[in-house]
Amino acid sequence: MDLFEGMSNKDRDQFRRVCSRLLSMCFICKKNESTRNDYFFIMRQRPVFEHYFDILGLSMEISEQYGVIQLVSRDGSAHVQLKLIDSLVLLILRILYDEKKRELSLSDVVVNVGDIQEKYLSMKVRNKQIDKTSMNNALRTLKRYNVIDTLDRDLSQEDARILIYDSILMAVRVEDIQKVSELVDQYRKDRKEESDEDTAADQAD
Repeated sequence: MDLFEGMSNKDRDQFRRVCSRLLSMCFICKKNESTRNDYFFIMRQRPVFEHYFDILGLSMEISEQYGVIQLVSRDGSAHVQLKLIDSLVLLILRILYDEKKRELSLSDVVVNVGDIQEKYLSMKVRNKQIDKTSMNNALRTLKRYNVIDTLDRDLSQEDARILIYDSILMAVRVEDIQKVSELVDQYRKDRKEESDEDTAADQAD
């Protein structure tokens, strides 16, 4: 079977480009202007994409309701490994997304860095904010995977705005929130034990 049977040379070139993009970005979002055309191209050529990725042991999950396409591995071997702080920022963004949707019923959810810091402090993971470098790196990572977009260049400012795409619903599902929450609880517990040990050592001295 010719995978490209009936496709023009132009569509074949676009197919290769979009495959590469989906493999590197994890998500294709209709609301993102830079991937909007890719979304519609995949929907038009859906059987071809599904067949191609099936050969690679991958599947596409498509939410037409939210306009999001996600690429997943059937054996779970191709998960993106995030740093702890990246996972925490992702979790916070998911929580903020839900809160904003309930409060304002907006089609576009926009938060700012200050919102993330405030939520982070309320989780009592640490008694200080996320440092600016870690925050910047986390947001750049999530932008690369098409979970968010940054609307302001300087992310060191608390009023820097972040657009959260609906892809966050697929990046962090309800069961994932529970898992990350458990990790946060364990991290908080470990830090308390370390603090207690340091206090005991100081007293012994």
